[in-house]
Amino acid sequence: MTAIAQGRTRRTALMGAMCALVLGLGTTGCSEDPDAGTNGVGKLTAEQIQSKTKKAAASVDAVRLAGSVVTSGKTYKVDLRLKADGGAGSVTAEGATFHLLRVGEQLYLKADAAFWTHEDGKSDDSGTDTAAADKLDGKYVKVPTGDPSYKKFSGFTDKDLLLDGLLSLQGSVQTDGHHEQAGVRTIRITGDGGSGGTLDVSLEGEPYPLRLERAGGAGTLTFSSWGKEFALKEPAKGETVDYGQQLPTS
Repeated sequence: MTAIAQGRTRRTALMGAMCALVLGLGTTGCSEDPDAGTNGVGKLTAEQIQSKTKKAAASVDAVRLAGSVVTSGKTYKVDLRLKADGGAGSVTAEGATFHLLRVGEQLYLKADAAFWTHEDGKSDDSGTDTAAADKLDGKYVKVPTGDPSYKKFSGFTDKDLLLDGLLSLQGSVQTDGHHEQAGVRTIRITGDGGSGGTLDVSLEGEPYPLRLERAGGAGTLTFSSWGKEFALKEPAKGETVDYGQQLPTS
């Protein structure tokens, strides 16, 4: 055996020993197949992965999503739990936090008095604005279906509508390697090399979406608690206020 061949043999043996040590420590850095022991989604095309993750997301009744959404020039920080017939959680925009609750078609919004005060922070001479804000402070306010706020905010609690829009990457879809999200192995797909958004899909269990970076820097969201049931019921009468046909301008 030549010296070169002997050197190559020693290097191969050394690499094998190092991989054995790494694998013994519970990592997969030396595995020849990064999809070994997974659900196999990582071996599919990007289009197939996107299709499968959409179907997986639609097949379960509940999910939690948290992060930021940028729309119409505003950034909304959200932490919501959604299911087929409604949802609940918090939304923060421009420093103000409010809570949304939708049960069936009925939507409720709860916030402090400052949220309900007119944007200029002033009340009229009779104090009407302040009185209205005080009345609504900390109460679940029924949002009339004809009010502009209903369409604006009910979308945050519509699981199917929200996910259908969020999970569609823009442009040409491609895979972008194996990654990890919250300790779970994922396969990443991108739209137009990332400018059209990126989506991490679980390689463990069902191929649920776990993390989304929206196109154009329009926010980042994480998805969890897939299929975990939670209680959803209308607030007690003492906790609600029926303001009327139209909410005050906030």
